Amino acid sequence: MNYYIVGILLFITLFSPFTKSEPPKLDKPSNETEFIHGNSKPNCKAAEPAKGKQWAVLIAGSTDYENYRHQADICHAYQILKKGGLKDENIIVFMYDDIAFNVENPRPGVIINQPGGDDVYEGVPKDYTQSAATVANVFAVLLGNKTAVQGGSGKVLDSGPDDHVFIYYADHGATGIIGMTDGLIYAKDLIDVLKKKHEAKAYKTMVIYIEACEAGSMFQGLLPNNWDIYATTAANAEENSYGTYCPDDYPSAPSEYDTCLGDTYSVAWLEDSEMHDLRFETLEKQYKTIRRRVFTQDLDFNSHVTQYGDMKLSKEFLFTYMGTNPDNDNYTSMANSKPSGFSSASQYDAELLHFWYKFHRAPEGSTKKLEAQKELHGKISHRMHVDHSMKEIGKLILGSENSTMMLLKTVRPSDQPVVDDWDCYKMLVKTYEEHCGSLSRYGLKYTRALANMCNAGIKMEQMAVASAQACAKIKP
Repeated sequence: MNYYIVGILLFITLFSPFTKSEPPKLDKPSNETEFIHGNSKPNCKAAEPAKGKQWAVLIAGSTDYENYRHQADICHAYQILKKGGLKDENIIVFMYDDIAFNVENPRPGVIINQPGGDDVYEGVPKDYTQSAATVANVFAVLLGNKTAVQGGSGKVLDSGPDDHVFIYYADHGATGIIGMTDGLIYAKDLIDVLKKKHEAKAYKTMVIYIEACEAGSMFQGLLPNNWDIYATTAANAEENSYGTYCPDDYPSAPSEYDTCLGDTYSVAWLEDSEMHDLRFETLEKQYKTIRRRVFTQDLDFNSHVTQYGDMKLSKEFLFTYMGTNPDNDNYTSMANSKPSGFSSASQYDAELLHFWYKFHRAPEGSTKKLEAQKELHGKISHRMHVDHSMKEIGKLILGSENSTMMLLKTVRPSDQPVVDDWDCYKMLVKTYEEHCGSLSRYGLKYTRALANMCNAGIKMEQMAVASAQACAKIKP
């Protein structure tokens, strides 16, 4: 079922809140197939023990229970690295930490990342949580700048010229943007931080994995191939990424959950890593495995996993960055294979899906039902506000009813950054929010239109006038 149809059904539901209805379901694969990786120990030399230290920075940018999956992804990654032999002193974790003991969590103190999965929350370092999980702290940590860190454990990426660094991020994203609890990380700012790290010779090699919509736009046309950095992303510069293991999904989250447990790209690399001897698996092999699984998972909802940066590093073994679990020494592909097909929901709609299920499952006639209805109505109303205001702004600036949609469909060549003037882009986002209220995670889908306004020469003053006029009679 297409999600815009689900949105309409949700809206209709608000006006018949106590009528029974079928929950929105995702298309299921026609059959369950086994994903065969082949022999994990081909006739090749295993990875040598890494010289220098292994470092990891794990970042979940979101808050709130409906985004359960992002912290679940990050916690799962920690468990893999820990079992792989990385030391806690070299693993730095950012997460708001409002999921495990959330009142909505059916298993207090436990986070799972897959149906029937183990608890991935236990033992995870709480380095930067709550008000310390910020954009500024992410940059300070990556630069190894202890004096710039505000709050948290104080751990920073104090890597040297012989060290290997792995950075993994999971949250919402958009055109040249990924989110944090207190704001946005813009691609140009991230690249500037990586440039400083490179110029300081503060690592030997670096690998970055990003789970977010349009994640490729963080590197497209920006990340050079000579910085000893290799990156893969959940989607290219123009696509959504997707949540998985959702209620009534395939495979489904346990019945007591009304939220998605993981993200498709993240689940793909995490599950691949935890069942292989990583001394024998290269970054390139994992990239191809993830790309195939994510693209074929669901014919209606999929993305293209994409790679950027120094392709020579793709020949290196995962062991160099993640270590390897000794329990995987006797890996056999048939015994440990997992289903390759699973359904998915876009990052934007996974949030709405949670609120729909929360409403649908609440007892009829209860206060809980009324509260859930109010929450769902608020989410849908906000979406309608953003849709309308963005459409009006495009019309006022460019003179056409379809201007905003045209700007959203305008995609630059894959060798160019998504925007040339990043200061203009930041100002247009800020200007919109000053006049029309927060874009929120849903509204991030319109940032491509704002980026293209900058590319077309639209100025902040024009945006301010149009935003003020479009939102004058609309309560954000």
